[in-house]
Amino acid sequence: MTSRLLQNINAPKDLRKLDKSELLQVAKELREFIIDIVATKEGHLGASLGVVELSIALHYYFNTPEDVLVWDVGHQAYGHKILTGRRSIFDTNRKLNGLSGFPKRNESEYDTFGVGHSSTSISAALGMAIASRLNGNTVKNHIAVIGDASIASGMAFEGLNHAGVTDANLWVILNDNAIGIDLSVGALKEYLSKSKIGIKPKQDNMIEALNFHYSGPIDGHNFDSIFKAFEELEKVKGPKFLHLITKKGKGLRQAEENQVTYHAPGKFDKKTGELLPKNNEQLPPKFQDVFGLTLVELAKTNKEIIGITPAMPTGSSLKYMMQEFPDRAFDVGIAEQHAVTLAAGMATQGKTVFCTIYSTFLQRAYDQLIHDVALQNLPVIFCVDRAGLVGEDGATHHGVFDIAYLRCIPNLIIATPADEIELRNILYTSSLGLENPIAIRYPRGRGTKLDWQKEFQQVTIGKGKQLQPGNDMAIISVGTIKTEVEKALGQLQHSEKVAHYDLGFVKPLDEQLLTEIFQQYQTVITIEDGVISGGAGEAILAFAHRHQFTSKIMNLGVPDEFIEQGTTEELKDLVGISAEKIKKTLQQLLT
Repeated sequence: MTSRLLQNINAPKDLRKLDKSELLQVAKELREFIIDIVATKEGHLGASLGVVELSIALHYYFNTPEDVLVWDVGHQAYGHKILTGRRSIFDTNRKLNGLSGFPKRNESEYDTFGVGHSSTSISAALGMAIASRLNGNTVKNHIAVIGDASIASGMAFEGLNHAGVTDANLWVILNDNAIGIDLSVGALKEYLSKSKIGIKPKQDNMIEALNFHYSGPIDGHNFDSIFKAFEELEKVKGPKFLHLITKKGKGLRQAEENQVTYHAPGKFDKKTGELLPKNNEQLPPKFQDVFGLTLVELAKTNKEIIGITPAMPTGSSLKYMMQEFPDRAFDVGIAEQHAVTLAAGMATQGKTVFCTIYSTFLQRAYDQLIHDVALQNLPVIFCVDRAGLVGEDGATHHGVFDIAYLRCIPNLIIATPADEIELRNILYTSSLGLENPIAIRYPRGRGTKLDWQKEFQQVTIGKGKQLQPGNDMAIISVGTIKTEVEKALGQLQHSEKVAHYDLGFVKPLDEQLLTEIFQQYQTVITIEDGVISGGAGEAILAFAHRHQFTSKIMNLGVPDEFIEQGTTEELKDLVGISAEKIKKTLQQLLT
């Protein structure tokens, strides 16, 4: 390499000092930098590699941060972060006390809007554009960069619908690479695909029909094409839409060819792109695979079973059912609201519907969960993946609120299986037919059991159990945090003084078991991997108050604050629910 341009770019103003002819070199260096860091530190790779030229072009052409740039989701924003003053600390990306893996307002003035979930960019940028106009500023540009998978979401359409009847200085740039985390799906994807290859769709241009000035599609890796499009669109008043074609993983052959795997590939060889070999020892299964493989097993004997996921077939492992029973398993795209009401509609027709959604994404379908499912008491089975602290994805992705936002909903059962076998059995029990909807929550990552594919056993709804007897105090654990409690007790002197109970269900509570616990123990500790405020511990506290039990109750869980990124182990320790912190709490109580 003849020169190192990137090392002298500490802000977009430095980038703008370069000649346009030097931007190809900047793109080469930026790609190499991203690959170097992600190869060893891990993170999201393919999306950011695909928008290297666009990231450079945006900060070169526009006067950021005065011109407002809003990235959708944030997986694609690594190049943006590196160009805006964070290159020297980018190796802390997604680490405890380091950079967030997503744009974050309090991290940089160039991160104009915090993101993590999809399809928010158009609404946010439109809000900024309308505010600018009200402030008398009609010159400032407001640019939303959104992917083809995200623009199919209902919220993106809502933003487009509103923007089309304004004169806002809004740019919507579509980064069209035909893939989100998994392949994009749906009629809009087919529409965009036709426009890429020059086939005139049957309908008129749908973007222009919404009163946007449409331009494209153009090559999103060609600086000349991008700048020409920017120059032409700058002359246009009102909302404008630029359609760019990019390749996810651009610049790393394996990432281009295996786009799903290289979305977030883990560690890999930065020169060859090959994934580094993992420990060959046999490992317990991921909870998502316990769900996915068990569902296939159930679906083989029950033709009424349906699987639904909003754009997460790989992450949720619904892919196994989609491969085995393609007519009964549906990826509906980034559309959680639609997924939930679709499930409700199928349930009215007697189908046994397993709707698998990450805990943090189920928040986006809360009204549908209440209005379309629980109010009508339709027995939809919600498989709430990524419940609890999820690690390096941080505050936008932690599944710590689900117990709190679910337990206030009438008719809804909330199951908290403590291990792979319990998850398998509650899935089986749900498939036999319930009279109510149920939410089954389980975490990201692996379980603890190699021999988990046991013969199915039916679960009694609303029943907990004692795991260990004790003399002085009782612990009630919620879900898979049981493992941390067991580790703590295994390291604790006089552990025979501490009884351990598995709650099993947050709703309905096992009132008989709780009554026995409060009658026997003067000190009761609840431990969960969700928020304390509104969580399972508070449900137990309310039960004790209602029945005038006088035991001392301590609730351990996630405090009333947003928890940032770090490994799951670091974060559990930070909030006091790691095995070591639980042990210290018990030691203090026992002295």
